[in-house]
Amino acid sequence: TVCDINTEMLRVGERRARERFGSDIIDSSQSLSFRQGNAQCLPFDDGTFDLYTIAFGLRNVTDVNAALRDAYRVLKPGGRYLCLEFSNVDNALLKQVYDAYSFHVIPTIGQVVAGDSKSYQYLVESIRKFGTQEQLKGRMVEA
Repeated sequence: TVCDINTEMLRVGERRARERFGSDIIDSSQSLSFRQGNAQCLPFDDGTFDLYTIAFGLRNVTDVNAALRDAYRVLKPGGRYLCLEFSNVDNALLKQVYDAYSFHVIPTIGQVVAGDSKSYQYLVESIRKFGTQEQLKGRMVEA
């Protein structure tokens, strides 16, 4: 099940899935489904899923703690929560290089490729505001 708050993203995802895997995976086998929903209040029963993944989205929810609690709510006992997210760099030397790249190169690439540097500037800033790996670990433990 793919769940996203943005219905247009779901439409694009479903179209791409049909192009790549054919329509049977969605229509006949029902192995893949698409559902609109908010990560902070998921439209699924408790203990529904063996696996919950979120990629580059947790830092974009309004209430990260609510999203974490609801992720764990919909997991079956022993289920796995996997989060792929940008983060901070601990090494001081690498941090300087990473910051220079993030604040100068990424927005420039965004402008050249997508004609939009502001969205890529937001990306860099949202990564910095999200917190450290240890802070996220603490939030996960609390959830």
